[in-house]
Amino acid sequence: MPINSFDNYPMSWKPDVSGISGPKYIALAKLLETDIRSGKLKAGTKLPPQRELADFLDLNLSTISKVYKLCSQKGLLSASVGNGTYVSSDAAADPMLLCAKGDSHIIEMGAIIPSVPDNVKVKQYVERLLKKPDSLSLLSYGLPEGTERQREAGVLWMKKSGFDTDAAHIVPAAGGQNALAAALGALFETGDRIGTEPLTFPGIKTAAKLFGIHLLPVQSLNYEVTEEGIRYAVQNEKIKGLYIIPDYQNPTSHIMSVVTRKMIARAAEKQNLLVIEDGINNLLERSPMPPIASFAPEQVVYLSSLSKTISPGLRTAFIHVPHRYREKLVAALYSMNISISPLLATVSAALIEDGGADEIIAHRKRRLLERNHIVDQILTGFVLPCEPTSPLRYIQLPDHFTGKSFEICARQAGVEVYGSERFFVGNKVPEKAARISIVTPPSPEFLEEGVKRLRSLLLQ
Repeated sequence: MPINSFDNYPMSWKPDVSGISGPKYIALAKLLETDIRSGKLKAGTKLPPQRELADFLDLNLSTISKVYKLCSQKGLLSASVGNGTYVSSDAAADPMLLCAKGDSHIIEMGAIIPSVPDNVKVKQYVERLLKKPDSLSLLSYGLPEGTERQREAGVLWMKKSGFDTDAAHIVPAAGGQNALAAALGALFETGDRIGTEPLTFPGIKTAAKLFGIHLLPVQSLNYEVTEEGIRYAVQNEKIKGLYIIPDYQNPTSHIMSVVTRKMIARAAEKQNLLVIEDGINNLLERSPMPPIASFAPEQVVYLSSLSKTISPGLRTAFIHVPHRYREKLVAALYSMNISISPLLATVSAALIEDGGADEIIAHRKRRLLERNHIVDQILTGFVLPCEPTSPLRYIQLPDHFTGKSFEICARQAGVEVYGSERFFVGNKVPEKAARISIVTPPSPEFLEEGVKRLRSLLLQ
């Protein structure tokens, strides 16, 4: 029997184990997962200490430890050193951010996907390449580390961001998510901890979970990580690296200051941290700011994808990798892909070399200026201010909404958006906010209709 009486003792979770069968830790873990996913245990709820729960259930401490470990591995729980175990902020959120519903009556403003008509120039390049006598070679395997031409195209691509590197530091990948997963799998180990912004791209969460890597939020101020936060995370949470999106941060649309970029570079060198810098939106800025990698090239793995600027279907990304990590990264990419597509990589290189990419980027920026103007006019007072070529916007919600409830109500109104819960890392209660994509609606008219519907919800 339990040592103490729990009749009137306040515990956040008191599972009924009278009817469970089989291994107790597995059954208890399923009960805990069910209570979290159903909303019975809400994000940010502090769970009972393991000894306390073991005492209440009259079980061994090791059994409860296994329960918490299993649920932590699934991303349902978040533990903080000296502060206990909490239900993760995103425990009940769907991490998949792609159009998957297929509902024609829904205005898609959740997933960030540049519209299909913008691929006309890319199609022309593909057709031109396939007419060449040696085009069949583009349908075979390529080199795991890419060709010299492809790597030189990566150098030119990064130069547009003001980052000077060389072909020896460049490795191509099959898109940004492929590059991100390869970097995590190659350069970190199971059980390692990586610091992120408190709100971050869900793709890092799914990739980290795949490799058993734990993500921890780093203290931030005005949507920028602080030097004190990095120092605390290194000393107390034992983080080995950082994942940062400096440009049009996903989901907040914030652009990090040069001062903070330089601070992160200095901290990485001083603390021997490996920084994964995601530059996917960098070239959408009117005047792209220098990446963190330009201030600490030997401490930063810089990822730059063509998906948001040129075409998501090209599945092309370039990775700047310090020499000491290059062999591991190439091996990881080989294990995942064998090689990138020679056809897509060659199309990407041609677009970069002869200026076609610049034309597409300039066109995207003009479209974004128009679309952000629409959003600013209709959702003024609700959207976080940002630079006018952002592909995404962050909506701050009235108190009666959560991100999740607004997401549900918006869908009922015929608009797909993503609540803030999808983006949170750690165990704090998510702020009342949602993210929208302004590039995905097929026309400005569809975008205008979508934001009008959202405004009606916000004013209720």
